[in-house]
Amino acid sequence: MSGGRTACTTTAAPPVVEPSPFLKTVTHPAGNRTVVTVSGEIDIDTEQTLQCALRLALARSPEGVDLDLTGVGFCDCSGLNVLLRVRRLAEADGKALEVRALSPEVERLFALTDTAPLFNRAHAPVDGVVNGWHGHREHSPTPHDLMEENGVSDEAEELRTEVVQLKRAMLTRPVIDLARGVLMASFGLSPEDAWSVLVSLSQHTNTKLHQVAEEVVDSVNGAPLPDHLHQRITTAIAEIPRPA
Repeated sequence: MSGGRTACTTTAAPPVVEPSPFLKTVTHPAGNRTVVTVSGEIDIDTEQTLQCALRLALARSPEGVDLDLTGVGFCDCSGLNVLLRVRRLAEADGKALEVRALSPEVERLFALTDTAPLFNRAHAPVDGVVNGWHGHREHSPTPHDLMEENGVSDEAEELRTEVVQLKRAMLTRPVIDLARGVLMASFGLSPEDAWSVLVSLSQHTNTKLHQVAEEVVDSVNGAPLPDHLHQRITTAIAEIPRPA
């Protein structure tokens, strides 16, 4: 899906963000900060669209970006990686990326990966951003705050972020990986070819990648694979280049 494959390289040069039918971002200034409201689904199809939108907002904001994620109905590790990446860019510029409100789906992802403290500095709500974060009550010290108070180095926080990412990788087993395994076992495909088939299915059926993956996995458990997906799998496998 072209909406999720937008190229974005720097925060200094505002990128062109292609519209995505699965993700919407609305940006408005709030004093020296910028509020970005995100709605839809954040996954491998839309991660680049989100990243470009956040980096553009960050480049135009003197102090940083506040995120309202209450409209996000799905967020996987791809979305979390975008948030971690943009957060690091913000801090490198002396700014901050903060989450002021979020949906239950995002809150659960933050809880599983222990990443909430990285995006919560417990400031007051900004210009109309309604706080929907259950954990964002009267401020109590977070691991991030304690690190700042104790003078822990930036290198230590970078290491903590890397550990969080490793923990996330262990705690989550994306259905996409399971679907790749199904295709590899069923058709004798390599990991790369199985990935190409999934992407082809998503693009040619205008279906989210994780939804296609769910249908492939469900077919192993007895649920019939829709005819259009079965035909597309056959076509996609036939289109895989073979060694001469």
